[in-house]
Amino acid sequence: MGMGTARTAVVLGATGQIGTAAVERLVAAGWDVRAVSRGGGGTWPREWGVRALPADRNDDGAVRRVVGKGCDLLVDCVAYDTRHADQLVRLGDQVGSAVVVSTFMVYRGDRDAGGTRYPVPVTEAQPTVVPDDTTYAGGKAALERRLWERAPFPVTLLRAGMVHGPGSAAPREWYFVKRALDRRPVRLLAYEGAGICHPTGTRNLAELILRAGLRPGRRVLNAGDPRPPTVREMAAAVDAVLGCESEQYLIRGPGAPGLGRTPWSLAHSFVMDVSRAERELGYRPVHDYAGSLPETVARLVDEVRGREWREVFPKLAARWGRTAFAYEAEDRAVAAGEAGGQAIVAPGP
Repeated sequence: MGMGTARTAVVLGATGQIGTAAVERLVAAGWDVRAVSRGGGGTWPREWGVRALPADRNDDGAVRRVVGKGCDLLVDCVAYDTRHADQLVRLGDQVGSAVVVSTFMVYRGDRDAGGTRYPVPVTEAQPTVVPDDTTYAGGKAALERRLWERAPFPVTLLRAGMVHGPGSAAPREWYFVKRALDRRPVRLLAYEGAGICHPTGTRNLAELILRAGLRPGRRVLNAGDPRPPTVREMAAAVDAVLGCESEQYLIRGPGAPGLGRTPWSLAHSFVMDVSRAERELGYRPVHDYAGSLPETVARLVDEVRGREWREVFPKLAARWGRTAFAYEAEDRAVAAGEAGGQAIVAPGP
């Protein structure tokens, strides 16, 4: 299917956080890339030869047109449910193989008073939630099942963790970056900052997309960074990048709104086993979480410089409201030695 000697790839959702990294990695590996997004934009250097094409992901005809006479690899960063799965299935022999980005949220765990508990680590054999097309996790599970059952070409499903990296419209790292920029002397961390919610860097995900494209197959793979850090380690890593020193105050429990509940805070850790990708594809991660931070943090600082952060990241502002940076409430909790009735260990060693 390739045009000339170069392999061809179509990337759906190419201007998003994951798609941007995927396009960059595929081009670097010598692929001929069609970068598809709703607006058909993109800031690719001309010498890359990327063709930026517009298409509404929900328009079957538009997607079929950008795939055209075919491609060796279809990368779908924005598929969410059975409707999208059926759309891909109907492309038939226009596609050599596909890589579709799913999520760790499809995994089913056991509920208890603290939240959801999973085996440590979670393998790809862990049961998934019921496909339902009505919730995010259920929709992704439905997408996976439909592609697994009906796709007429090899499909690699990548179950990504908490995605991070440059270009996010809602960067969770801002939770700690803003505190460091504001020179806040304390970090309140729920659950004593001990939990892990497995992160996945976009550059690692892009490398895995490339490896799967080079070795097409019908598979499901966990996609996560090596050596996933605890919340305490994440906070310290951001401080280190920005040359900030702070003391960690550890809350023995879930904290309270605005007091210690970070975007990664969990009562029970979620850690994925990512060894299958290494065994089957020869995949090697590009970086660990700390190694990715200098680029991400520099981008965040540049984006917000001279501007109000809520205008730059409206999705975060809507999600966090006015509680994420309630510094006066934090100071009162530290002085009282408790948050929401839960003791604070002051400070963390």
